[in-house]
Amino acid sequence: MIPAIRRRYNDTFTNEAYRAMLSWLGGQYNHDPKFHVAETPVFFSRAFRERVFQACDDVIATVTAPDYAERAARAIPPGEKVPRQDERPLFLQLDFGVCRAEDGSLTPQLVEVQGFPSLYFFQGLLDRSFRRFFTIPEGFSARFDGSSDADYLELLRSTILNGHPPENVILLEVDPKGQTTRIDFVVACAELGISEVCISEVDLEDGQLYYHRDGKRTRVLRIFNRVIFDELKARTDLQRKFNLIEDAEVEWAGHPNWFFLISKFSLPFLDSPYVPETHFVSDLDSYPEDLSNYVLKPLYSFAGMGVNLYPTEADLRALERPEHYILQRKVTYAPIVETPDEPARVELRMMYLWPPDRERPTLVNNLVRLSKGEMIGVRYNEGKTWVGGTVGYFEP
Repeated sequence: MIPAIRRRYNDTFTNEAYRAMLSWLGGQYNHDPKFHVAETPVFFSRAFRERVFQACDDVIATVTAPDYAERAARAIPPGEKVPRQDERPLFLQLDFGVCRAEDGSLTPQLVEVQGFPSLYFFQGLLDRSFRRFFTIPEGFSARFDGSSDADYLELLRSTILNGHPPENVILLEVDPKGQTTRIDFVVACAELGISEVCISEVDLEDGQLYYHRDGKRTRVLRIFNRVIFDELKARTDLQRKFNLIEDAEVEWAGHPNWFFLISKFSLPFLDSPYVPETHFVSDLDSYPEDLSNYVLKPLYSFAGMGVNLYPTEADLRALERPEHYILQRKVTYAPIVETPDEPARVELRMMYLWPPDRERPTLVNNLVRLSKGEMIGVRYNEGKTWVGGTVGYFEP
């Protein structure tokens, strides 16, 4: 995105250095990523940084308004509301496609909002990895609060543990060892001193939760939640006593309700030049004549599942639950990152934490995904290089 820096990186890149980086990255916690780590970071200009900051402010103002959770309450599907909801989300993530404005400049366009954690720990490791094996321009940073690596990990530690002993805090997931993003769990557990626990291994007794740690039955006082309901419901093979919806004496580091409250459901409420026109299908009296310029998305899918890039009127009329779908004007990602073959498109995730002692969410890190396919995601980039997960460095 900054031509001179891009040329310098590409000209000095070697596959030997890249392989060495991956080896070092996997060796830090004795676990290799199950997804492709892109061969390059992305370098964002100061002008783009200011635009994405404004876009984030526009979105944050809406989803953190005092009445937002009440207005969005219908986003939680019947039978999936979890007790003891926090007043505000602990994690906030905003995904933007990097697009071309009419004047040719680069501009962010919102594609999704999430009240659910993703790769906060892995992104810190990835930053350290790129800096160790490649030259990152002086002053460019992946973080936005001036924190050092140690500061960043301490903020995550204090936010997630909330003063509890690590043995009483668990990272909860459905079959954590089988997850593509497990490297983030491995780093988190190593840095926090907590255990990754499958939901089938949690025992609910008299309103209290327990798990086994080092052979000892141990009370769970706080959950770093990574469970997604769609996957939980699909795993009928897992015998379990706890399904999230029971009233248990436990705190949540990322309450499950916020996965629904701050999600695609929030997009129709947003009004910003950085947010494409979005409607609940159920709210439409008539459909746009230029449907080819829209994408149909289910509210409760994850990782792009169920997205219809080419919806027709027949598709819309056939929906059994139109209130569970949004129609969003398509965002055209610009192919802007020069690579050894074809340029790659960019999706940028801005990652926030909202600790209890802070008045506003704090922007702490970012995640970038590069794609040369029709959509962002592994199945659209199979066999390609210079695609996948990476990190963005921003001009000061």
